Amino acid sequence: MNPTKFHPATIAVHGGLNQDEQFGSVVPPIYPSSTFNFPEYGKPRAHDYSRRGNPGRDMAQDTLAALEGGAGCALTSSGLSALYLLTVALLTPNDLLVAPHDCYGGSYRMFALLSQQGLIRVMFADYNDEKSLSNALDRSPKLVLIETPSNPLMRVTDIAAVAARAHEKGAWVAADNTFMTPIWQRPLDLGCDFVVHSCTKYLNGHSDLIAGCVISKTEEHTTLLAHWANVIGIPAGAFDSYWLMRGLRTLATRMAQHDQNAKKIVAYLRQQKKVSKIYHPSEPSHPQHELARQQQSAFGAMVSFELSGDPATFVNALSLFTLAESLGGTESLIAHPSTMTHAGMPLFAQKKAGIHPSLLRLSVGLEHIDDLIADLDRGFAAI
Repeated sequence: MNPTKFHPATIAVHGGLNQDEQFGSVVPPIYPSSTFNFPEYGKPRAHDYSRRGNPGRDMAQDTLAALEGGAGCALTSSGLSALYLLTVALLTPNDLLVAPHDCYGGSYRMFALLSQQGLIRVMFADYNDEKSLSNALDRSPKLVLIETPSNPLMRVTDIAAVAARAHEKGAWVAADNTFMTPIWQRPLDLGCDFVVHSCTKYLNGHSDLIAGCVISKTEEHTTLLAHWANVIGIPAGAFDSYWLMRGLRTLATRMAQHDQNAKKIVAYLRQQKKVSKIYHPSEPSHPQHELARQQQSAFGAMVSFELSGDPATFVNALSLFTLAESLGGTESLIAHPSTMTHAGMPLFAQKKAGIHPSLLRLSVGLEHIDDLIADLDRGFAAI
């Protein structure tokens, strides 16, 4: 299959299929072997040790690269390890990383700690504030990380504009595309050098896998990332690679239903007197509403809102929306960012990013919409 000929939905379904020449298996087998024999002295095979390369992981990496239109991919043990791989491979202690001031709490914590250890320099900037962004870019960063829509306030960054400005300063640009997936957004086409995913989320889609990936625009960077992934020992294992491929096959279908349910949830929340603000790019009042329409092919299935009432009482009254971290699974989840996903950010950073104690974040799942709305009704009735 030549992936350049097909829509991402088709690539996701067909990745790795019909490659078994021994038995003709349609679905690729799992290769759990940690090591592979040399047919004779001094002549290794394509794979010699699974930390460096595994046939199943190769298939998953090829599929992910094709989905994003990249030259290659490094599949890692988690989304954070993917970011760490990118940092280790590209940056030295004197290099500056610019990251969003409202990025995922785990990313913020990791970058801050790496900076404290003297391994990199980091600066957090508001990409929707011209003064803040210009100040960061004027400091000659080596790597600029974009997260759009942001987690959890769904701020949208102009990928093409930021990438162009960063390149003028000599920086590489990486975009975290976890919320959109390649079905709804293609950062490499908009000028980025790398795309990062927490594959744990929508790409797998079933809340039963931890994995991440970095997709590179060039073969040179693909080789560099593969080298460093082997050096620091963070590639995904054979079973995780298989599980991810299994999830990818339904990606486009799942995303379509996530989108439909999210639209109806947003419309429902607009009618609730106890909702003081909705954070979703589909809202006409959203500051980057028009940008989202141009840059994304959907507004996304992550919805945050501020509650006029006790969040604990609201959450405890729910039965279908599970109180849990993570997102992107078939089931609907609700999180309280300030005490859960962004607890790793100090309070001053949360406040600066606009993450308030009244904020709740929904990952809208695939249940029947009537049942989801009835569940939210119970929460609002309780407060």
